[in-house]
Amino acid sequence: MKIIKREQLKQKPALDNTLGFGKYFTDYMFTMKYTKEAGWHDAKIQPNEPVQFDLATTIFHYAQGIFEGMKAFLQPDGTISVFRPEENWARMNRSADRMCIPQFPTDVVQEGLDELLKLEKDWIPSAPGTALYIRPTIVATRVMLGVHASTEYLFFIILSPVGSYYAHGLEPTRLLVEDFYVRSSIGGTGEAKCLGNYAASMKAGEEAEKKGFDQVLWLDAQEKKYIEEVGSMNMFFVIDGEVVTPALVGSILPGITRKSCIQVLKDKGIPVSERRISIDEVVEAAEKGTLEEAFGTGTAAVISPVGLIQYRGKDYEICGGKMGKITQMLYETITGIQYGKTADPYGWRKIVK
Repeated sequence: MKIIKREQLKQKPALDNTLGFGKYFTDYMFTMKYTKEAGWHDAKIQPNEPVQFDLATTIFHYAQGIFEGMKAFLQPDGTISVFRPEENWARMNRSADRMCIPQFPTDVVQEGLDELLKLEKDWIPSAPGTALYIRPTIVATRVMLGVHASTEYLFFIILSPVGSYYAHGLEPTRLLVEDFYVRSSIGGTGEAKCLGNYAASMKAGEEAEKKGFDQVLWLDAQEKKYIEEVGSMNMFFVIDGEVVTPALVGSILPGITRKSCIQVLKDKGIPVSERRISIDEVVEAAEKGTLEEAFGTGTAAVISPVGLIQYRGKDYEICGGKMGKITQMLYETITGIQYGKTADPYGWRKIVK
């Protein structure tokens, strides 16, 4: 792997819980190019510096781009681990297919990531709740106007030391159920991690924040009846002892933390089902007292307890506004594996060598 060294390294911030999320970026990045003639080529590690683009570059006009989110963790023995990276590469290639982007070689990008992480090891924070966030991205780079798939692309990976995704850490989040705007529909791009999905969610997110909520809880586009996901997380509800999460019907991102939690729940003998769940069912359970817990899962937040949901102007408090037992168990299990504090019976912890 070709490595281009920079002349002067950046001054690092304090690598502790004051980092926030996505504010600082490391010295280097991985890049790889695609052209129709040469395919994916020119993989290298280079200084993380601004890149110049022509204003007619297709990414600016047609949003043909995808990304992923991963994390690297410093282990007790000083090694580096990444949580289930093969799942991210597989999902990214599925997103690429949906967005008419050529499939990329996962072995090349994994090698590039490994070399990048070894080079940037000193940027990995070790304080509880911190990690090195990994952002692989592909953007269309052909200089052309016209609604056609690009014939040129840039694959890049940038790194950012981060603390908690939410400023309040593990304090339960407040969600506003959105029953006007929609994020995605079946047949659309909801199951792909593409740029436009996030732009489409911002209006509702801003309005929710003005009302004092942390995130929007989306409903399906057709009937505005069934729960889908939160802007940055998959959703789970514990109703009368059963853990329920919305089924992957094509409009929901297939989360890797979601998949991991389902596996842990099954192995611990806790009833869990993937099915369509309506907001009316959740509200009824809250009113009857059988809605025991709710939480979101995602790479950035890991496991986030939900303490309150508002629907049509009415608040529904969950678990007394505190983190529930199942939520706590999943958080400790997943983070224990990620940080190397507990055994990894699933082989989810990939050690960088």
